[in-house]
Amino acid sequence: MKFTFRQLEYFAVLSEHPTLSSAAAALHVSESALSHSITDLEKSVGVQLCQRRKARGLSLTPAGRYFAERARMLIQDAIELANETSTADGHLRGPVRLGCFAGVANNVLPTLLEGFPKAHPDVSIELTIGTDDSLLPGLYGGKLDFVILYDMLLPPNLHRRTIYETEVTAVVPGAHRLAGQESISLADLIDEPFIMVDSRPSTENTYRIFREQGLVPRMSASVPLVELAKALVGRGLGYSLLMSRPNATNLTTEGREIAARPLAPRAGLSSVVAVWPEGFELTPRARALMDFAAGRLGGSSSG
Repeated sequence: MKFTFRQLEYFAVLSEHPTLSSAAAALHVSESALSHSITDLEKSVGVQLCQRRKARGLSLTPAGRYFAERARMLIQDAIELANETSTADGHLRGPVRLGCFAGVANNVLPTLLEGFPKAHPDVSIELTIGTDDSLLPGLYGGKLDFVILYDMLLPPNLHRRTIYETEVTAVVPGAHRLAGQESISLADLIDEPFIMVDSRPSTENTYRIFREQGLVPRMSASVPLVELAKALVGRGLGYSLLMSRPNATNLTTEGREIAARPLAPRAGLSSVVAVWPEGFELTPRARALMDFAAGRLGGSSSG
């Protein structure tokens, strides 16, 4: 069995495209050259890896899907071998593929993107921002080194490293009657309009807090973005429940004042964590970025 590394690279890219022509364009090769390469690869392995039909596009066979996954792993191992060899002098080089939950990205990523490159200028950070439902498949599929998200409703087969501790806070307008208190009882807000941040796992956590206190919120709006919820609170349209976070300010994007206060009794105590699959060894670059995040963000969460 003989095939080239270039054929592996071609097939790995081919598996991510619906047609041979789009894969060829991405690889900057002719369609005929790519077709010949895949045909030769199939002859080498003795198995049909894909079906190529002009009218119906391109589809991988079960053997092709397995081969593409293994090819991507081999390519990544080769890239990592080169990076590790070049860092034998202790100087970190190469990419870190970081996933970050959208709800914490505004408060987490600026610190990392500003500070880490100063310490490690030859390490690049490749970002993917999304929800648990989009980030975790990328993590298990080997497309991300680690993901930063809330330690809520996570599968058990993950390593976890705490980045910072957090808890649920009540967010009210700056001029609200309760804004001057050190903490706020949810019962004192229950008759006011509630602005929900609707994204997993925040939604489940919010409903649980209301249930535990035997309260039913007076729903006013359900929005997908933390900053939008804060903007609505700043305009006096209701209150919200948000997790405390580092680098938080008491101003909305429109410059209106808000106040975030811990709940009394405290609720929703949790952590923002870095996670990666069990059995997966972090690269020195990824571990350095994780250490940097925990060092800069840990212990600094606030309303």
